[in-house]
Amino acid sequence: MNIDDIQLNFNATSLTIMNILIGFIMFGVALDLKLADFKQSVKNPKPAIIGLCCQFVLLPAFTYLLVLIIQPRPSIALGLFLVAACPGGNLSNFLTYLAKGNTPLSISMSAISTVLAIFMTPFNTLLWGSLYGPTDSLLKSFTISPQDLLVTIFLMLGLPLAIGMYINHKYPEKAQQINKWAKKASIVFFLGFVIVSLAANFKYFIEFIGMVAIIVFIHNLLAIVIGYTTSSLLRLPIADRRAISIEVGIQNSGLGLVLIFNFFDGLGGMAIVAAWWAIWHIISGLTIATYWSKRPPHKETVQESARSVKT
Repeated sequence: MNIDDIQLNFNATSLTIMNILIGFIMFGVALDLKLADFKQSVKNPKPAIIGLCCQFVLLPAFTYLLVLIIQPRPSIALGLFLVAACPGGNLSNFLTYLAKGNTPLSISMSAISTVLAIFMTPFNTLLWGSLYGPTDSLLKSFTISPQDLLVTIFLMLGLPLAIGMYINHKYPEKAQQINKWAKKASIVFFLGFVIVSLAANFKYFIEFIGMVAIIVFIHNLLAIVIGYTTSSLLRLPIADRRAISIEVGIQNSGLGLVLIFNFFDGLGGMAIVAAWWAIWHIISGLTIATYWSKRPPHKETVQESARSVKT
């Protein structure tokens, strides 16, 4: 069977539930955010700017080069472009904390990248997809409204972010009460939804996972290396390097899946890529975070990071 001919068991009700879950997860993240997180990036913008450039410029560009080299089928290539265009994933803050990275930097990058993703995700997906001939032809077979794409991303990311931050600013005690259960509950529900959806489509997953597993492994490794290498070359402290590499390596592939079913009719190759990304980046992220957790940055590196925050 052709991977693009499969019809995943994912109906309108499932899509609505997933939209709500993505928004609820973003709401939970926003309950932890304060204006001070953004002010810190304004005071010391270099690490955040480097991280965001890795996220929205270097990763999509290197994804394009990867596609040129391996030349996967068009739907898989477009799936890679879409995942690369998504903002950082919701687990990145926790993984950065576990890895003894710069958690405040991770939080501010997540918030800023979420806001930028309202514009950058549709822009990068359509830009890089149109530059590669096979995916350009595939894009033309769909009727995609950039405005509708932008509105969908805003409703799933921007609106919950704004509401969560407003509640945290106006009613901080209430926000902490809600946050005690909201974030954990949203992640549990989302993982449960992923498991149920995977079980409903298990035969397709088993049949085609071999086609995308190595590609996703390389793509995810490329994202992590881009983040760490770029921040190392620009002489950021080790804690910042860890935060940026995790932020770039953990993509919001759940958002990618929602967009695939909303705008690309659940195209098989794209959906399998995003679904496996959603699973694999948790495995790779936990692996690298656990490794780094046992190797804390040297004291002088931590002091250097503190000095860079003050300047």
